[in-house]
Amino acid sequence: MTARIEPSLLGKMSERQVLHALQADGPLSRAEVARRCGLSAPTVSKAVASLLRSGMLEETALPEATGGRPATRLRLARDSALVLGVVIDADRCLLVSSGLDGNLHETTRSFATPDTYPRLIDALTRHARALMARDGVATLGAGISLPGLVDYRGQRGVLSPNVPITNGQAPSLDLGKRLGVECVLLQESHALCLGEQHYGRARGLDDFAMLDVHTGVGLGVVSAGRLLTGHSGLAGEIGHLTVVPDGRKCGCGNVGCLETVASDTSLAWRVSKRLGRQVDIEEVIRLATSGEADLSADFDDVSRYLALAIAAIVNLFNPARLFVHGRMLEVPGVFDRAVERAAERSLGPSFSDCTVLRATGQKHQGAVAGIIQHLTSAIAPALETRHPFAAGGS
Repeated sequence: MTARIEPSLLGKMSERQVLHALQADGPLSRAEVARRCGLSAPTVSKAVASLLRSGMLEETALPEATGGRPATRLRLARDSALVLGVVIDADRCLLVSSGLDGNLHETTRSFATPDTYPRLIDALTRHARALMARDGVATLGAGISLPGLVDYRGQRGVLSPNVPITNGQAPSLDLGKRLGVECVLLQESHALCLGEQHYGRARGLDDFAMLDVHTGVGLGVVSAGRLLTGHSGLAGEIGHLTVVPDGRKCGCGNVGCLETVASDTSLAWRVSKRLGRQVDIEEVIRLATSGEADLSADFDDVSRYLALAIAAIVNLFNPARLFVHGRMLEVPGVFDRAVERAAERSLGPSFSDCTVLRATGQKHQGAVAGIIQHLTSAIAPALETRHPFAAGGS
C-alpha cells in the first residue's frame, strides 16, 4: 500500500524548502525562491504567507540596479525577530543576540558564573531579558551551550565536572519557562561544530571533527553531514579517557583523565603550581609570550598530550578536517608542535588524508546557529533521520 502524505505535511515541507533556500542564497524574490526550490508560484506564496505570520521571514525592498522601482525581497527575519545565544562556562557566562539570518548584534552580556543553580537561572533570565528588550522585535528562542555530558532527549545536564551546579538540571526548560520562549540545550563541543560550520572554516563540509581543549577536553564529530551524538547525546567525551593512570584527580571523579593534562585549565593549574600563585590561562599566555617566565617545559608537556588526542581522533574518525579550539594555541609554536607530534602518533594514510587547523568559530555562535536550526527543523519532520543539531541542517 502506498503511503499517503497529508496536504498539511506537504505544506510544512514546502516551508522548510523556502527557509533553506533563503538561508543559502537570500534575500530572494518569490519567483527566485520558486526556481531554486522547484515549487509552483502558488505553493511558494502559501508557504511564504505562513512563514511571515510565524515571524520567521520578513519582506524588504531592495533598489534595482537600474535605479527603477525597488523590488521586494524575502529574507530571514533580521529587524522583526531575534534569537539568543547563551554560553554557560566554568568561570563566566555569555549572552548574545542575533537575527534569524545569523548576523550577531553588537550588544552582549557577560557575568561571572554563580555558585548555585537557582542563581544561575536568575542571572541568565535577567541578562536575557535585557537583550530581548527591543521595541517591535519578537524573541523566537535561545540556544544554550553547556560543557559536560548533555542528555538531548531530556534536555538535561548529566555530568559537568567544570560546572557541577548544572548536574541533573534542565537549564533550557527552566530558562524557557522564565522567558516564555523556546530554548534548546547543546553540548559545548557540538555548539563549536555548529559555530565553525556557520561562522568559521567548516562551511560546506560534511566530514570534520572539533577538538575543544579550553575548559576541559571535548570532541564533536560530523560524519556524512550528521553530528555523532550517541544514543542519548553523551558521545564525544574524549577528555575523560585515562592517559595517566596514577595522575591528578579529575572533576569527573576519575584520575589521570586527558583533560587534566591537555586543556587550558590544566595548563593554568600546572603553571600556578610552578609559580606558587594562582594564574588563569590569560595570564599564562601573557607570561609565555612576554618571556617573563620560562614556561617552555609546561607547554611542551601539554603539547605532547594534545598530540595524542589529535592522533586518536584522526585514527578513529578519519575526518577531512580537524579543528582545534583552545587559548593555549595563541602561543607561537604550540599548535605546530602538537600537529608534528600527532603525525608521528597517527596512522600515515589517515593523517595524510586530514588537515588539522585552528578553529575560528566560537561557542556563542554555535548556540545561535543551534536555535536557528532548531526553529527551522520544527517547521516539519525531517526528510531523513538526523540529530536536531546536526551540522548542515536537518
